[in-house]
Amino acid sequence: MQLGIFSKTFSGAGPAEVLAKARAAGYECAQFNLTCAGLPAMPDKPVGAADLAAIRDASASSGVALVALSGTYNMIHPDPAVRADGLKRLGVVIEAARALSIPLVTLCTGSRDANDMWHHHPDNATPEAWSDMITELGKAVELADAAGVDLGIEPEQANPVISADHALRMISDLGSKRIRIILDPANLFEMATPDEARRIVADAVDKLADRVSMAHGKDRAADGSFATVGKGIVDFPDFIARLRAAGFDGPLVTHGLSAQEAPGVAAFLARLIRS
Repeated sequence: MQLGIFSKTFSGAGPAEVLAKARAAGYECAQFNLTCAGLPAMPDKPVGAADLAAIRDASASSGVALVALSGTYNMIHPDPAVRADGLKRLGVVIEAARALSIPLVTLCTGSRDANDMWHHHPDNATPEAWSDMITELGKAVELADAAGVDLGIEPEQANPVISADHALRMISDLGSKRIRIILDPANLFEMATPDEARRIVADAVDKLADRVSMAHGKDRAADGSFATVGKGIVDFPDFIARLRAAGFDGPLVTHGLSAQEAPGVAAFLARLIRS
């Protein structure tokens, strides 16, 4: 496994400074966000050659590989015009990933909440929301196929795909090898005992291991709030051991932490993935 972090964890004047900080904190790869290059996260026009070169050079000079690029927008926004604009911008991100040889673009399956794609809405569980999601993902797959880039989808509680079983249904409905899974153990449950959380995570690894292209490292406190890795109830030694036993050797990317916490989390995770 490769140890990675969200590039947005670090501030900086450009990609070289951001990725140098990631390397200094102990990370060998990153999930990149175009905001770290002074661009919108989801640009409405193609990323210029100079910006692409700066990102490429920053990765080379820092030794931090770019393993994913953020392409999140609300794929089930209640307004079809908003979805159409998001898809157009996703096409720009996918093309940037192709130009940078980044293999994975990360998505958000969205929410019927018009103001926050990460916020739960009761209509997320309706057949109409699922249908809209599959339609939107189908359009995204066409863009990804043309660029030779995979799409990463993360089961999480605020969106339509909340579990391993939902992810399997989505994969079946789409029938595309471009659809890959990002597995974040802390997003597979909200309130749970440590034993319950361990069982839920183990079940997800068992069911989805052959589709997992990236694991995320985030934790949950006992009250359901998110926590920095190692400070909650997720059993990371068990999670990583199960991933390894299932044959996963891709990036483990942490997020939801401060830049000050990053070196300590790197040391904690490095002990687990290299033991």
